[in-house]
Amino acid sequence: MASLWPWVAPVLLLGLSNVFMTVAWYGHLKFPHATLWVVVLASWGIALFEYMLAVPANRIGHRVYSAAELKTIQEVITLMVFAGFSVVWLKEPLTVNHLVGFVLIATGAFVIFRAPF
Repeated sequence: MASLWPWVAPVLLLGLSNVFMTVAWYGHLKFPHATLWVVVLASWGIALFEYMLAVPANRIGHRVYSAAELKTIQEVITLMVFAGFSVVWLKEPLTVNHLVGFVLIATGAFVIFRAPF
């Protein structure tokens, strides 16, 4: 199990960090009447937890993944978390255009993890 940790931990930690960051960046949109300085401070407070997860994720993950691969993992997770968040929290539908765009981004991720050409 310990030998799998550098491979798995970054995915788990980046998943959790993206939940915090998505809430920090977009959660306040449900509260349009809150003053800007309040939502900025609240978002910074939430984002602190994102950093506490993302930094170790990248530190651990860089043992087995390149920086480009870690960034790609993070972006794919971000899209998945955001898609769920926008539907569940913001009550915004995902359209075919969104899904096609996500598939194109996932295709780019596949290319990054594919063996060199």
